[in-house]
Amino acid sequence: MVDATHTRFEANDRSYFSIIKKDIRLKAERAGFTDKRLGDLDLVVSEMISNLHKYAVGGEILAGLFKEGDNQYIELICIDNGPGMAFPQKMLEDGISTGKTLGMGLGSIKRLSDKFDIYSMKDWGTLILSRIYKNSTRKQQAVNPVIDIRPVIVTMPGQIKSGDGFYYKTTDQHFKLLVADGLGHGEEANHAVNEAVQAFRACPFHSPAEIIRHIHQFIRGTRGMVGTVVVFDFGTRKWKIAGVGNISTRMSNFLDNKMLMSHNGIIGLNIPNTINDQELTAEKYHQVTLCSDGMISRWETNKLIGINRCDLSIQAAAIYKEFARQTDDMSVVMAKINIR
Repeated sequence: MVDATHTRFEANDRSYFSIIKKDIRLKAERAGFTDKRLGDLDLVVSEMISNLHKYAVGGEILAGLFKEGDNQYIELICIDNGPGMAFPQKMLEDGISTGKTLGMGLGSIKRLSDKFDIYSMKDWGTLILSRIYKNSTRKQQAVNPVIDIRPVIVTMPGQIKSGDGFYYKTTDQHFKLLVADGLGHGEEANHAVNEAVQAFRACPFHSPAEIIRHIHQFIRGTRGMVGTVVVFDFGTRKWKIAGVGNISTRMSNFLDNKMLMSHNGIIGLNIPNTINDQELTAEKYHQVTLCSDGMISRWETNKLIGINRCDLSIQAAAIYKEFARQTDDMSVVMAKINIR
């Protein structure tokens, strides 16, 4: 079932800290993590909570279980609105601290993580990323995938199911991505998105506009949704994109970005006959970002100096931190072609 990718744990009440640790550990236990890996996870979560307690204002942890090939991993994203750090890499050294502590926390998180990244800016706050794999990858040679895709999808506060969702599939010829937002929220919105994913998985077309038309016919019995389809052709190295409704889509490179317009309508209820594909080359734009209307529509990251050098999960979390409405399901999905 397609649902939220991350569970949100607010860390503004010390009495809740032990529950956060237990709930995150339970995700890994159910996935069959070894005692050694569970111990590493416990330590990382403890260090993140400790940092939030000491420095954060309105801090939270996002935790999700993902699969990479035959290997599963827990992804933790720690978000705070604290004072930030001018030189976050310096803080990774043992004995360096902005407070009256031993300065071991960030260095410990990095050592215990299979993947670690950090972004911080003075007077903005800090983002910390930790991925802990069921089978550790630290002794393996890093593989740079042709397509890197990272989602941050968080359920509306008070809801159990997310009305936002995403799905992607990759073949030798194409990468195809659907980001969808069912009308409203809760069970019925989630059902509409899952019906759309079924249609998307079976659809043979390579044109995003044709894929949307196919989904439209398939989900007519649901409450409907808005959505955007992205297709990347590995042979021509071109993006094709089409959308209906208010999923915001931005193409970017290291120096420039371009917003793409969607068509008016509701997939499953009424869509225009004039839907067409927008086409761009990977040489011009190597990264795409899609956000549901759970994000403020005029989101941008221009003031976050150096953020585009970070892991995509950090980039997605930065948009979530800055622009999430917290009154709807919230989605940020990013995909990048690694230029070779």
